[in-house]
Amino acid sequence: MNRPSGAALLLSQIGSHVSAEFARRLAPLDLRPAHVGILRVLAFRPGLNQQELASAIGAVPSRVVRLLDELSERGLVERRRSATDRRNHELHLSPAASDRLADVRKVVSEHDQALVAGLSAEELQTLLTLLGKVAASQGIAPAGHPGYRTQ
Repeated sequence: MNRPSGAALLLSQIGSHVSAEFARRLAPLDLRPAHVGILRVLAFRPGLNQQELASAIGAVPSRVVRLLDELSERGLVERRRSATDRRNHELHLSPAASDRLADVRKVVSEHDQALVAGLSAEELQTLLTLLGKVAASQGIAPAGHPGYRTQ
């Protein structure tokens, strides 16, 4: 018997597909979606410390440390001793990160366009409005992502 799935199942299926496809598109850049989220936050809020970053993205601090270590190894994030509190380190994008972020923006744009290619401009606007309402009603912050809460 073929009957339509509920909204939760359909959103879960789409979310899983979107995440897997985004990860596949990022792989040639040696980045994962979680890395991109951190780079995005630091691009807009340079100087955060690790605790502030963890709070901003809704992640456990140990996960943030691991992701920052990976980004540091790739030469994309720098930890600098705070000028106001020598016990803390501030997080900044490295000079090399701007080129990588330009590549990421291209991947994001291509990914987004491929996902909604079957929709008209009006349908896309309706979809975005409705998804925004669902996200807000579930307490999902724009900068955060549930994937940050794991490992």
